[in-house]
Amino acid sequence: MSSRERNTFNEINITPLTDIFLVLLIIMMVIAPLLDQQGLNLAVPNNVEVQDIKNENKLISVTVSDDDKYYIDQQEISDTDLENTIREKIKTLPEGLLIIAQPDASHGAVVKLMDKARDAGVTNISISET
Repeated sequence: MSSRERNTFNEINITPLTDIFLVLLIIMMVIAPLLDQQGLNLAVPNNVEVQDIKNENKLISVTVSDDDKYYIDQQEISDTDLENTIREKIKTLPEGLLIIAQPDASHGAVVKLMDKARDAGVTNISISET
């Protein structure tokens, strides 16, 4: 083996490696802002008896049943009338909204209620599980 053949294999071409790192860097730069999205900011209170909150009678109490139906004062409210009903109730009960979720109520139904309440002008929302 001559010295000329040995010299051709002494250096490693790092151009493909650099290209891969640059592509990974660009992918990370595109994905990083998407990972920083904020979710719901929830303040978790200490354990409070639901009966005590209900007895104050300054909160709108909405129950989300196991089959994702909404009840205000034991009357079923449809999805379409929910925002208008809350808007009317908030005039007489301005303290906020208490969501009482049954154990098998879906997360989507509770979030939908929270969105409708926010659109109706409710600023304070409490969540309880029966």
